[in-house]
Parts: sequence; C-alpha cells; structure tokens
Amino acid sequence: MKNPACTAWIADFLANDPPRSKSLVMTIFGDAIVPRGGALWLGSLIELLAPFGVNDRLLRTSVFRLAQEGWLSSQRDGRRSAYTIRPEASARFERAYRRIYAPLVAHWDGSWTLVIGPAGSIDAAERGAVRKELLWAGYGLIAPGIFGHPAADPEVLEDILARNEVLGKLYVCHATELPGVSTRPLRDMVSECWDLSEVMAGYAQFIARFQPLLHLLQAQAKDAAIDAEQAFVIRSLLTHTYRRVQLHDPQLPVELLPEPWPGTQAYALARALYRRTYAAAEDYILATLRREDEHAPDVEPWFFERFGGL
Repeated sequence: MKNPACTAWIADFLANDPPRSKSLVMTIFGDAIVPRGGALWLGSLIELLAPFGVNDRLLRTSVFRLAQEGWLSSQRDGRRSAYTIRPEASARFERAYRRIYAPLVAHWDGSWTLVIGPAGSIDAAERGAVRKELLWAGYGLIAPGIFGHPAADPEVLEDILARNEVLGKLYVCHATELPGVSTRPLRDMVSECWDLSEVMAGYAQFIARFQPLLHLLQAQAKDAAIDAEQAFVIRSLLTHTYRRVQLHDPQLPVELLPEPWPGTQAYALARALYRRTYAAAEDYILATLRREDEHAPDVEPWFFERFGGL
C-alpha cells in the first residue's frame, strides 16, 4: 500500500524538478542495472521509467542517443531489444558512481598533481577534449595549459589521457612547496582554481529538498514497510539529484574544504535515505526485470559496499 505522504512528495518533486529522461536513464543504469551486469530488455526499462512520467517514445529516443554517444549497445532478439553498457564505457560508469557512494575520506599530503600541456604539444581538438574531461574529473585551471588537483587519482588520470590518445604528449608531475623558500602556501590555489559557492549552494538545495523526506520516513512506525515502487522512485530521485551536485564537486581533500562543508551533511543524508529505501527498491527492480526475463540476476556482492556498507 502506497504511503500518501510519499506519494505527495514524489508528485511535488516531479512537478517542480522533473529529471531529463536521458540523464535519468543514466542514473538508473548506474544505480540499478550495472550491479546486475549492465544489461536489460527495453521493455523492462520502459516499465522502470514509467513511474517518473517518461513515456515509451521519449525513452526510445534517450537510449538511441546514449547508444550514439557510445554509452550503450543494443541487441535484437526477434521483436525485442536489449541494451547493455559498452565495455569501454563500463569503467567510466564505475568511476562516476564511486564518487557518489564512497565516503568523504580524501586527505591532503601537501602536494598537487599538475598536468601541463605546452603550446604545440597537442592539437586544438585534443586540447578541448582533455580540458573538458579534466574539469569534469575535478581538476582546476591554474594557468593557461596547466591543470591541477591536490588529491588526484592516478588511475582516472591515466584513463583520461589514454582515451583521448594523448599519452606521452603532456607533462604530469607532483608539486610541493620548496623548503627554505618563502612562498605563498599551496593550499591557497584552491581559491584560485575553484569557486566553491555554487557547489555549496547545490548541496544546500539537496539538503533542503531531501531532509523533510527523511523526517517523513523516520516518523513512520518502525515495522511499517515502505511501498516497493515508491522506494524505487525515491532511491532513483535521490541518486539522480545527488549525482548532479557531485558532478560539480571537485572532490578536494577534507583539509582544504571550507568549514562547515555542506557536502558532509549531504552525504550523511543521502546515505540515510539510501539505506532506508534500497531493500524495497531492489524488490521492485528484480520483480520488474523478471517479468520479461525470469533469469534476471540479483545484484553483485559489491553493491552492498555502497555508502560505507548497507
């Protein structure tokens, strides 16, 4: 039985901030389908998107575009179509969603990773592509042709350089303050590279939107089970909205963040709501998938490591 208060909250959310269908497909693939191998029938996806008001035609357009962009591949079996995460896109999915579910534990060792592209080292198209991906990965522009981050992930950086075919064309190094030389502290580069006010505002909006929902669920009797479809919709909207804020967060070390950092409260809120809804949502997802494929798998064990452990 659906909870009337949850029904009202979901309706208000979808009326005032409806997610774009293509982006929502990405969220549901990353949150619900990748842990099951990354493949599902189009009919199941249509059914999963229906509670969000996404119709058949709009969904087909969205998955077609995602396939064109290299995220999904399609296979036909008679009149049915299946969609699968492309192998080359799988690692990018995993890294993007690792940002969402991982605890905020990055610490600063006092150094910065610098990516330096001297004039003429790469062509204009390569430079534009690398710039776009470095900014998405949280790097800041220190000076023309120089990007930096104080807590860079070498694996992510290697992947960016490899996919854009610029391995060996750019300088990558660590920078630290030089002992014995009076210098401006390297931590000051944070304010030079990023305007964190928009990120902080995004986290504040997320908290304002989802904190009342957590209070609503906490007010229910402890033995009151949440409706499975509502749990799925809430978990998906939660993940989708949190992901949008995280895309603009450069993921700086905790020592370099303003105090108080609203991302800490936002993470705790997302974790609490996810833990409260994930089990019922999983029941809904699995039941939906198995209406079209009786052998649809359960989630992989690593799914339960999300948000520090479910």
